Amino acid sequence: MDTSSQDEEDCTFTNISLADDTDHSSRILYSKPKSLLPKMMNADMDAVDAENQVELEEKTRLINQVLELQHTLEDLSARVDAVKEENLKLKSENQVLGQYIENLMSASSVFQTTDTKSKRK
Repeated sequence: MDTSSQDEEDCTFTNISLADDTDHSSRILYSKPKSLLPKMMNADMDAVDAENQVELEEKTRLINQVLELQHTLEDLSARVDAVKEENLKLKSENQVLGQYIENLMSASSVFQTTDTKSKRK
């Protein structure tokens, strides 16, 4: 295939009118090279689509990981709140028990302080 026939295959022709009349004899044909842009764009679009797909999958994975971590944080926060509440209950119970033991000790003669000076006299 010679270069002139190849150029003809790679070119499209556009009619440009040089006069306002409808006579076709005054038209000149200009050759306009066929664009390789659609082929390049398709290849580029495929590469961009593949890249976007990978990016989208990575974003989806990260979003799922963030959501999982948020749920874990919520669970841990709820657990901390439950432990704090249990701790307050136990402190309250310890205070009640401490007061009860103190009252028993003061009421019992076994735990009464003895005055050693008054007994010796």
